[in-house]
Amino acid sequence: MDSFLPGETDFREMRSGKTVMAILTIEDDSQLFRGNRNNFVDLIRTGQSMGFIVYVLTVRNLQLAKNSLRGFVYNEETDVWRERLLPFPDIIYNRIPLREDEMLPPVKQKISACLKHPHVQLFNPAFFNKWDLFEWLRLSKTTKPFIPATRRLVTLVGLGRMMRKHPYLYLKPESGKAGKGIMTIKVQAEKPLPYRLSIQENKKSATYSCSSITKLWSRIQKQSGGEAYIAQQGIQLASFQERRFDLRALVQKNHRGLWDITGIGARIAGTSSITTHVPRGGMIEDPEKLLSHSFNEEQARKLLVKAKKAAVLIAKQIERASGQTLGEMSMDLGIDSDGNLWFFEANSKPMKFDEPHIRQKSLERIFHYGAYLARSKKEKAGGA
Repeated sequence: MDSFLPGETDFREMRSGKTVMAILTIEDDSQLFRGNRNNFVDLIRTGQSMGFIVYVLTVRNLQLAKNSLRGFVYNEETDVWRERLLPFPDIIYNRIPLREDEMLPPVKQKISACLKHPHVQLFNPAFFNKWDLFEWLRLSKTTKPFIPATRRLVTLVGLGRMMRKHPYLYLKPESGKAGKGIMTIKVQAEKPLPYRLSIQENKKSATYSCSSITKLWSRIQKQSGGEAYIAQQGIQLASFQERRFDLRALVQKNHRGLWDITGIGARIAGTSSITTHVPRGGMIEDPEKLLSHSFNEEQARKLLVKAKKAAVLIAKQIERASGQTLGEMSMDLGIDSDGNLWFFEANSKPMKFDEPHIRQKSLERIFHYGAYLARSKKEKAGGA
């Protein structure tokens, strides 16, 4: 696949009017760089078919003062990644895979420098924090109604106050990913051990019954290990064959730089899981089929339209309130048994969607938006 690359100096000939996109990740001494290689190959393949030059760039190799950078290209025939000297990118697509990598001081400094640089277009600069998301969405009257009651989990008194209002709660790590670390609390006042805590493990959950709120708090503290958590009103989601399901929406910017729904899928919770995430035992299903089962066909179609509109509104508000340039996000939306729509989470580094029609469109949209950013940059330069 890297056969189009000429010698390592003639960049004018190499570019020949092409837009250059770098996929940003972090270096790894044992395997060159980190990240989902299959995803990177798909991106390179799609970008090249759309007339882009695409390569993988590590934070260490991103030198803002240079015209050419050392990046990695993929050779389809040999299935080998090679380091080459490549043109400085028009657009940088941040796919640093882990939050802890992104929090490293040299990485934060480099991303901050990119955001201040007049000639660099970097989008999706950081992972979202769950608490920030809910704070941002509360600021707008159009998105506030989709937010379950959410508080920071700081004290036993605060938890007790919340449990009196909501006898079913979700506890989520502020910086969690793919359902890791999630717990639920159910208060069943009539039972001798009224506080029931479920903790998500790999593909199942472990449940503890506690006699007092003090013992419950102690168990939560032990489980959270000092990590920052939020407590959120539990929603009785619509279900299919007694298994809860939610919707997974992918929202991306299009060739005009506007937010648009790329696709919407559904995830059913595993039989003994408290989340719908596939790595935790969840299953992929058709959203219209599940909604038609819980409601009726006409209502299912209306609910899907409502979910798509809400996802775009939410994406706009997150971008506006965060002050960041964003190009895509996935989000988890729930529909309760009464047909009300709820927002649970958004991810600025969406995982691959398994639905083929969503997957292909999602790859193409990255480059539609990339072309828009490159055009905008040229227009600004021309205006200056």
